[in-house]
Amino acid sequence: MGSVRWAFRFGSWSPSRSDWLLAARCIQREEKERIGQFVFAKDAKSAMAGRLLLRRFVCEKMGIPWAEIRLERSPRGKPYLASPLKVSSDAGPEPSAWSFNLSHQGEYAVLAAEQGLQVGVDIMKTTMPGSSSVPEFFRIMTRQFTAYEWSVIQSAASEQQQLAAFYRHWALKESFIKAIGTGLGFNLQRVEFHLAPEALTQGLVLNQTKMHLDEEEEEGWIFEESMLDEDHHVAVALGLTDKAGSATLGPSPPPPPPPPATFTLLSFSELIASATPLTEEDPAYWDSFQTKAQAPQRQRDAHTSKSPPPVSC
Repeated sequence: MGSVRWAFRFGSWSPSRSDWLLAARCIQREEKERIGQFVFAKDAKSAMAGRLLLRRFVCEKMGIPWAEIRLERSPRGKPYLASPLKVSSDAGPEPSAWSFNLSHQGEYAVLAAEQGLQVGVDIMKTTMPGSSSVPEFFRIMTRQFTAYEWSVIQSAASEQQQLAAFYRHWALKESFIKAIGTGLGFNLQRVEFHLAPEALTQGLVLNQTKMHLDEEEEEGWIFEESMLDEDHHVAVALGLTDKAGSATLGPSPPPPPPPPATFTLLSFSELIASATPLTEEDPAYWDSFQTKAQAPQRQRDAHTSKSPPPVSC
């Protein structure tokens, strides 16, 4: 069995001309074109980091040469490996299949992968609502959580702590939805999370949080929770798969708990350490990147304004 937990902080990444052009050469042409269409530099950097994380994982952990990797997207936009290499039957028992998932929000892109278990990952940054008060924001989001979850969220002492609890619950729900691959059609009130009793703090990975599905505790899922920094929550959902490789729902024995895995923060040089350029250098790609504003005005204002001190919950 194997576990991978990688993170890249694209929010503080200021690529040089040579770095950006090299990154563009190391991804598929259609992805390069898609990334080039983003209006804001932060979104372009986020998408680029995600593609490089995926390719690094497939190359280093699945043993497929960088130039032979072909990533495609499902109708819902989820990336998947097209035509993965087959393991010869006379080479011994076939190893457990890898499942991988990617998320990016706030300042980071993260990748989680697991052998033998279905995986979903989500990262959420605790931020103050941009156009409404915290109570109004919660009112708009009422239907996304159960009454019990709202009681936990709103029992926190301050609005900042309430928001941290909100985004922690949200990351858990999204990690599960991404693991089972159902997308927007799933009623989020069907799942209810009962948080681990221990406080979530930096440098600690918790896996005692329990999920109830349709009011019954689900033993077939494990949820890892950690914080990349004081205001970025990450949740990783791990569940058993059926013979077709899909995540299972309903009563099932708990999966063998892997050791809690911490996220490794990669530098850009580590991100492309195994990379092989796929296309020729395109100087105009850098010129286009240089013309992009970093982020929408509201995000820039929020980044530069003084915000309440972050609190871990």
